[in-house]
Amino acid sequence: MKVYKTEEIRNIALIGNAGSGKTTLAEAMLFEGGVINRRGEVSAKNTVSDYNQIEQDYGNSVFSTLLYTEYKGKKINILDTPGMDDLCGSVVSSLHVTALSLLVINTTNGIEAGTEAAARQAEKADTPLVFVFNQLDQDNSNFESALDQCKNTFGNKVTVVQYPVDAGSAFSSIIDVLKMKMYKYGSNGGKVEILDIPDSEKDKAEELHNELVEMAAENEEALMEMYFDKGTLTEDEMRVGIKLGMLERGLFPVFCTCAKKDIGIGRLMEFITNISPAPNEKKMSAIASGQEVKMDASESPSLFVFKTSVESHVGEITYFKVMSGTIKEGLDLINTTTGNKERLSQLFISAGKNREKVDELVAGDLGCTVKLKDTKYNHTLSTKEADVKFEKIAFPTSRITVAMKAENNTDDEKLGEILNKIKYEDPTYIIEYSKELKQLLVHGQGEYHLNILKWYFDHIHKIEVNYLTPKIPYRETITKIAQADYRHKKQSGGSGQFGEVHMIIEPYEEGSEPKKMIKIGDKEQKLAHRDIQEHELPWGGKLVLVNSIVGGSIDARFIPAILKGIMEKMEEGPLTGSYARDIRVYIYDGKMHPVDSNEISFRLAGRHAFSDAFKNAGAKILEPVYDLNVWTPSDRMGDVMSDLQGRRAMIMGMGSEKGLEKISAKVPLKEMNKYTTSLSSITGGRGVFNLSFSAYEKVPADVQDELLKAYAKEQEGE
Repeated sequence: MKVYKTEEIRNIALIGNAGSGKTTLAEAMLFEGGVINRRGEVSAKNTVSDYNQIEQDYGNSVFSTLLYTEYKGKKINILDTPGMDDLCGSVVSSLHVTALSLLVINTTNGIEAGTEAAARQAEKADTPLVFVFNQLDQDNSNFESALDQCKNTFGNKVTVVQYPVDAGSAFSSIIDVLKMKMYKYGSNGGKVEILDIPDSEKDKAEELHNELVEMAAENEEALMEMYFDKGTLTEDEMRVGIKLGMLERGLFPVFCTCAKKDIGIGRLMEFITNISPAPNEKKMSAIASGQEVKMDASESPSLFVFKTSVESHVGEITYFKVMSGTIKEGLDLINTTTGNKERLSQLFISAGKNREKVDELVAGDLGCTVKLKDTKYNHTLSTKEADVKFEKIAFPTSRITVAMKAENNTDDEKLGEILNKIKYEDPTYIIEYSKELKQLLVHGQGEYHLNILKWYFDHIHKIEVNYLTPKIPYRETITKIAQADYRHKKQSGGSGQFGEVHMIIEPYEEGSEPKKMIKIGDKEQKLAHRDIQEHELPWGGKLVLVNSIVGGSIDARFIPAILKGIMEKMEEGPLTGSYARDIRVYIYDGKMHPVDSNEISFRLAGRHAFSDAFKNAGAKILEPVYDLNVWTPSDRMGDVMSDLQGRRAMIMGMGSEKGLEKISAKVPLKEMNKYTTSLSSITGGRGVFNLSFSAYEKVPADVQDELLKAYAKEQEGE
């Protein structure tokens, strides 16, 4: 294969709802470009893109797949992405390395939840869009309805370049108002005839042509002046304006296809090669560190890894974009993320699982390599001199969390190893072991996302795993002052153990000062402040220890041991065994023995005294409360609000944003289990939300009673 120059390369992503026909469109583009000589079908499980077993079992794309085709002297790199929003990580990484997205729409369904989700990701990535109205051969396809929905959702930026003459089972002709020609195909596709527009369509075509001219002219002052002078623009002038509008996301051209019959594909590819931005015409990825580089073949070589995957018989495959220079086989580069040296022993261009070996790739091209030592997604490879590091892909935050447990305990270690590899293939799986909850937690994008993970354990790794409801990281604290003392005394021949500690505990509030006098019952206790220690707790909050010993009743060398005993009990609160926080402790008296006192004695005395005081200090359970933002269609607003109220949510505000109603609330984490599934069900998949930790707040009395009973039952069971 020839080495394409940067300006001859086009990088595009196919995005849209599942079932819109993205994989079939990719197949048609590869066929049109001569990369394949026979078009596969999703139903026949023989497409170039969906080659993984799981994709063939599920009947839709699960991963982004890198493909390429050639057309009229240009190379088009294609990333075919999944349509399920649970798999949005692949969409995000694909948009990071492409300069144009084809938003594929099934004209029988119009705008769907996945269409909106994909468009949101493209907007975040600031990626130009072309709307591809697909499946126009279906009996119930409706171009006008789909177009109206697009305009209502995305505004008048949606601009017709093509429209069908006869959408439905007889679909075979497209009017192109940029070329002002009719493209006519056979009943089953095949060779195209380019004809004059028939009289019956001339008025409509002229009207849409004029609209397109106006939209193109608006994007440059010189074009606007030409338009005012001549009343129109030439095709070449329109191309300039359309391209400028697309780059600014001020114009979204509409094209018509039936990918299954190869109708409209060649013209779409012609538009991509003529008007789609080359890699160096889109804003360069931000540089996190190192010197500035240009997307130019003459620059020092660098590349950015946007995806890693593992295939049987091949091993780990690293997919990258050449950011600068020319990458050649055998080139040594530095991984600026890890500092390790990597050799590119082989270079490939990829058409699904079919990879063609090449000698070099230039700036802007997409390719892959194998057998790198320690290079993963989001890593940069560059020469030592450049030492550049490109900004990482920002993957979406998790929307669902489950605990995972192997059915057989002997598989626990293997389970951890497999999850550690999977998170590199799909970075939207976040894996952590919670020491506090004693659970292996998996954070994902939704139930479909988690089902895919389980499929791997069932079919590939042959390990039976279960999903469990994750425990909630409660906290415990106190609400009033309490006093306790404890004497630890043990005599068993020889030197014994003796330590006595008197302490007072009170709730700690940020900025409050230690008291110098505290009333316990009818007695007032005067407190000295010999030493004050503030300890930031790893789990949040503080422990403040005030050494109020006077007269040397406890030697200062035993204070650290008392603190250790208190901390042991702070890690296991008496109500539910959760971490305790925000407590001030005064050690004001005690006793020592000249022979038997030692650190362990005072550690145990401090621990027991703290525990006794805690139980009498109005102990309360705190729960994590999160800030929740929900975006929902207006007709589902009432149902979403009702559902939130049932989750103990406190509504903080409401408003409108980008055609959706926005609800802001505070909600306990305990009530958010499987919320992504509930919201999807309520809103028909169109609702979206995000969560961020807000604070720990006291649980209501009835909830505390439930938690105490559950903990007591759990302790009995153990």
